Amino acid sequence: MYVCGPTVSGESHLGHARPYISFDVVYRYLSQKKLKVRYVRNITDAGHFEEEGREAEDKVSTKALIEKMEPMEMVQKYTNLFHWAMKQFNCIEPSIEPTATGHIVEQINMIEDIIEKGYAYVVNGSVYFDVNKYAASYDYGKLSGRILEDLIESGNRDEVSRELEGQQEKKNAADFALWKSAPPEHIMRWKSPWGEGFPGWHIECSAMATKYLGAQFDIHGGGMDLLFPHHESEIAQSTICNHHAPVKYWMHNNMITINGRKMGKSYNNVIKLTEMFSGNHPLLEQAFHPMTIRFFILQSHYRSTLDFSNEALIASEKAFKRLWETYEHLKNLESSNIIHAGDEELDQKVNLWLNDFEESMDDDFNTARVIASMFEIAPTINSLKDGLIQMNALKSETIQKMKNLFSVFLEDVFGLKSMQENKSGLLAPVLELLLDIRKEAKQNKDFATSDKIRNQLAEIGILVKDDKNGNSSWTQN
Repeated sequence: MYVCGPTVSGESHLGHARPYISFDVVYRYLSQKKLKVRYVRNITDAGHFEEEGREAEDKVSTKALIEKMEPMEMVQKYTNLFHWAMKQFNCIEPSIEPTATGHIVEQINMIEDIIEKGYAYVVNGSVYFDVNKYAASYDYGKLSGRILEDLIESGNRDEVSRELEGQQEKKNAADFALWKSAPPEHIMRWKSPWGEGFPGWHIECSAMATKYLGAQFDIHGGGMDLLFPHHESEIAQSTICNHHAPVKYWMHNNMITINGRKMGKSYNNVIKLTEMFSGNHPLLEQAFHPMTIRFFILQSHYRSTLDFSNEALIASEKAFKRLWETYEHLKNLESSNIIHAGDEELDQKVNLWLNDFEESMDDDFNTARVIASMFEIAPTINSLKDGLIQMNALKSETIQKMKNLFSVFLEDVFGLKSMQENKSGLLAPVLELLLDIRKEAKQNKDFATSDKIRNQLAEIGILVKDDKNGNSSWTQN
């Protein structure tokens, strides 16, 4: 399984939560079914430029200039933050996590192969994939449902301005870059047969997926926003190099909205994961535990749209607490050796709901239906605990089956855990993050922010100590 990883040019936000939690559950469930899974999730730490704008922009290089950091320094900072956030969500680490910059050789080799086969051309040190030639022999647009003629027509409307600026390099508007020539001011650059430059976004994933999963593999995952042009381009590149389509099953999680609006900088509604966990954002009424967010995401099918709002998250938090409390009651239930259920109808109903767990997951990983079945069973568990239903109402094997399946699906497959367990565990990484922010503030001579962090931590019993080298540590009173 290959899943497109984050572009580490900024801090992880709410948009990163859904795909990586969704595919973590896919990974967990397939492993639970005793399948051996090699899960590859890349880190995009170079390139990822947008061709839709007036000029191709390297997100990593551009952000590094803004933050006045070496690109790899910035990449490491945001990669660490991403890993930290995934740990809070209790996501299992992938089997392999390759980086784009670590696979430049493989990307160049792949581009050379595409050129040699006649499906790419070189212009001024940049290399472009010839979509028209590819479409003459292959079904370009099959995955996304795009029609090539429509793409060319819409693309040509933008070509006039590019031509005036002397930037028209592509033969056709639908062609995409495999390699871009680096202008003199560009920081991240590598030598290639076509001159110094940097890789296109799409070739990175094709090269890494082929290296670690072979010419064809089972599942490729990512967000719906990657369907076109990213995944469509991956198919084209890999098909030319490997002589057949690279992926058996494509899986795309749907997008999220914030209070009914698409998340974006222009709407001022991008919520970072650290802000979700702390509640420190104008759109948030409170802090939300990582397990609340994870549970909220799993309450919807991964292919459905999902709207984040305070009301929905608060409702999800209450629902998760109720379900987990029920699970704790279930673990404490004791059953004698009852072979015949006192309430045969109830016993059959419970078994139908329990059997639906696996059936729902086998039906395109329908986590929402599993959770719904759990809530159907919850009143029976609570009634058994309160004595409103006698223990002999259900067979002993049914009670044991409930215990086993709730444990397997809640903890092992869904990756959920008690919010109480995680409170102390969350403290240390959050404090380390605050100390990093404080260190940056001091370096920028923003002493007001530095002092505010130290003083407010002191008020809640956290003492910050600075050493002579400018490093900080904390102790708890």
